[in-house]
Amino acid sequence: MLKVENITKYYGDFKAVDNLSFEVKPGEIFALLGVNGAGKTTTFRMIMGLLECNKGSITLDGKPIDYSVTDDIGFLTEERSLLTKLTVKDQALYYGTLKGMNKKEILKRLDELLERFEVSEYKNRKIKELSKGNQQKIQFIMAIINKPRLLILDEPFSGLDPFNVELFKKEILELSKSGSMIIFSSHRMEHVELFCKKIVILLKGQAVIEGYIKDIKRDYRKMNIFIKGDVDQDELLRIGGVLDVIEKSDEYEVKIESEQVIEYVFDYIKTKKNITKFMVEEASLNEIFVSKVGEAYEK
Repeated sequence: MLKVENITKYYGDFKAVDNLSFEVKPGEIFALLGVNGAGKTTTFRMIMGLLECNKGSITLDGKPIDYSVTDDIGFLTEERSLLTKLTVKDQALYYGTLKGMNKKEILKRLDELLERFEVSEYKNRKIKELSKGNQQKIQFIMAIINKPRLLILDEPFSGLDPFNVELFKKEILELSKSGSMIIFSSHRMEHVELFCKKIVILLKGQAVIEGYIKDIKRDYRKMNIFIKGDVDQDELLRIGGVLDVIEKSDEYEVKIESEQVIEYVFDYIKTKKNITKFMVEEASLNEIFVSKVGEAYEK
């Protein structure tokens, strides 16, 4: 288990991370989110042992993170961190060796991953010759070549099309099933909802939202109803508990303050003809993020 306990980090007088705590258990995919400058990268660097906390502690399976455990960690940075003049094979040999692997197991693992990500033909190509999307695949392969117990993914889907997002998602889920602890960060909330169950959202180094996504959505209470048919926006807005009605290309999105309002909207819909859709959804994680972080900024 990864345990982050009450960590604080200063840069001079600036407090980048403020009394942050969370746990990631084996097999869990945990999301650490926030706007730019919220403290995510500093937190990642402290977990990696690249920065020291001013206060608090970070342990992996009960041990402080130092060079005795870093071989069990994989890290995909948001920025490109590949040696672009090397071939894919030489990059793998370099990185795998740093992680304590021998040449035979590095090449075996590399061939498996290149095939899985459909880039076997690039094994002997220089990284600078690859497209942005294929460089991202190689960077991901380097992060998982050692089958890490703890994997940190910072914007892993950058530069990927939907097909390759699915390839990454499948591999991340496989690593989770094998017991890897995964910390995931992205500005795309729909990506977070693909497979994360537990999140912390940072603002100015502090956790402003934390817990299981299902509980956060339940506690948020606000919901959305999607309607197709002949309805009147003004009539919908007069229903108690309706917060907003947004006309889209072929449907209306009705924002309501709680589950109790569904019945009132449905009673209205029953009086109308040509209704082909009435669908209720919880608020999206993106909607909750914008609302909660916006509220925190205003305080």
